[in-house]
Amino acid sequence: MTDLLIRIFIKDPDNFTNEKVRGQYGTLSSITGICCNIILFLIKFMMGTLSNSVAIVSDAFNNLSDCFSCLITLAGYKLASQPADKDHPFGHGRLEYLSSLVIAVIIVFVGLEFLKTSVDKLLNPEPVVFRWIAVFALSASIALKVWMYFFNTKLGKKIGSSTMLATATDSLSDSITTAVTLISLFSALITDFPVDGIIGILVSFLILKAAWEIMKDTVDTLLGKPADEKTVQDMMDIIYSFDEILGVHDLIVHNYGPGKMMASLHAEVSSDQDILVAHDKIDLIEKKIYEDLHIMTVIHMDPIETNNEVLNRNQDLIRTILDGIDENLSMHDFRMVSGDSHTNLIFDIVVPYGFKLSNNQLKKEIDKQLHENNPNLYTVITFDTKYYE
Repeated sequence: MTDLLIRIFIKDPDNFTNEKVRGQYGTLSSITGICCNIILFLIKFMMGTLSNSVAIVSDAFNNLSDCFSCLITLAGYKLASQPADKDHPFGHGRLEYLSSLVIAVIIVFVGLEFLKTSVDKLLNPEPVVFRWIAVFALSASIALKVWMYFFNTKLGKKIGSSTMLATATDSLSDSITTAVTLISLFSALITDFPVDGIIGILVSFLILKAAWEIMKDTVDTLLGKPADEKTVQDMMDIIYSFDEILGVHDLIVHNYGPGKMMASLHAEVSSDQDILVAHDKIDLIEKKIYEDLHIMTVIHMDPIETNNEVLNRNQDLIRTILDGIDENLSMHDFRMVSGDSHTNLIFDIVVPYGFKLSNNQLKKEIDKQLHENNPNLYTVITFDTKYYE
């Protein structure tokens, strides 16, 4: 069914990096969600009213809020698909994240209102009327929401959209809350206890939980999350497919919206290599990363000595010291400046988050162990941060 809808409504469906194509996917997801949620709202509201069930009614309004969310998402995709302009040279892709944030805020208000209603139902219970037609309606709702989960999951993974994946998670959450509501309806056959109010409270908390997860994920993205492991690995596979590259460090990936990423990194090459040949290889790497991953990449070329025995020996000594302190410490850009009385070892260290020592304490520990081996060796250290997982 999903593939059929894609073939009907999406032109050039495999061109995921194109803003217009992404907009078409967003439109398909949003319109499908609006239609499904309107149907579910009408059915549940009618059945909840007939059964005098606040849980069913609250679940119905949850579907209505999902419908409004789809409208906002639709607007977000439309705005995000606008091309870059002089005021926004990186495009408008992050508007997709802002639309998710607006949706989350709306869901919070809906959840709080449902919580208030459910508490009132618990304190002032009214009998729930069991009807098989309500059971049928809720069962159909569960089936439709599960389908929407798989539908949005497939679209989200296809184009790499966190918003669609969040929508899919919300659909799965809705199916669970509806199943719980169905249980409350059956409980009316055996007890007068206000299970309905308790279930309504549970539904409300699940709605608030879903809103919190969407808000957290969206805010994390806007603040700047590290590049995911797969993206980094794909980039490294391309870079190291060129024999001229000896090492990579200082990789930073910037996200300007789904499918719009920029990256910068330092690539180490032998200082003995012809600089024009090395520069040509760097250009080829930048081009291949863009062609394969659609990431605009700027690579700084770092020439390093590979045939200096003294430098290599001192470099191995520093690596041994770092491994003894913490195996997660890494070093790059190692250089050596020799003088009459002492030698400076100049290098960068990538310090992992949560490391137990301060930068100053770490340097003192390195210097202490280094001087035990050779008192004429001194360090000049730059401390870096790792910007990817």
